[in-house]
Amino acid sequence: QLDPENTGFIGVETFASLVHSHELPLDPAKLDMLVALAQGNDEGQVCYQELVDLISSKRSSSFKRAIANGQRALPRDVLLDETGLGFYKRFVRYVAYEILPCEMDRRWYFYQHRTCPPPVFMAAVTLTQIIVFLCYGARLNKWVLQTYHPEYMKSPLIYHPGHRARAWRFLTYMFMHVGLEQLGFNALLQLMIGVPLEMVHGILRISFLYLAGVLAGSLTVSITDMRAPLVGGSGGVYALCSAHLANVVM
Repeated sequence: QLDPENTGFIGVETFASLVHSHELPLDPAKLDMLVALAQGNDEGQVCYQELVDLISSKRSSSFKRAIANGQRALPRDVLLDETGLGFYKRFVRYVAYEILPCEMDRRWYFYQHRTCPPPVFMAAVTLTQIIVFLCYGARLNKWVLQTYHPEYMKSPLIYHPGHRARAWRFLTYMFMHVGLEQLGFNALLQLMIGVPLEMVHGILRISFLYLAGVLAGSLTVSITDMRAPLVGGSGGVYALCSAHLANVVM
């Protein structure tokens, strides 16, 4: 009745009057969220699909947190047209457009993002990998193809089929690398992909994702090649790339 042309949108004023007169009142928190969505629309309209997603709680976690902690109205300027931003806010805008598939989510994330908690997991993993590589490089005086050095293979961190009983090796091998090329490639992807993902999805989700990739790598190698040792954080990096691919597809 309110959308005779079947556009999927109705005016926010019409919707507000309907909500207040309806016999089944809408949750005030969800009503505020829906009005905020309408205010973010250039035409001041409520989208039917947004209403369905909101009622069924299908919004992303970052969107829910932003609305719960932030103001109820969105600035009407276009996010990409923001000028005079500092380095940090430009980076946040980059993260929003790189990770979040919905324009509304991007705006909420940009305007409500806080630095606490910082994305420390991927930075800490990358820093630890660099430190371990430098320590072994200085100790062995070898910076490429370190696995060919007999002392390198005695490390308690490397996954080796002969030491399957030492369960920690299924994860700690991610701190060891063959040489500068492997370390540089993994570190670059972890910082370029992992840090933005962690800023949006949080440390718990990304740490679980990364460690699951590392564990899957060692378990797969333990089945497919029962004699091969394993080093490097590539399993975790592949997991991050897959998560990023999911965002690209969305």
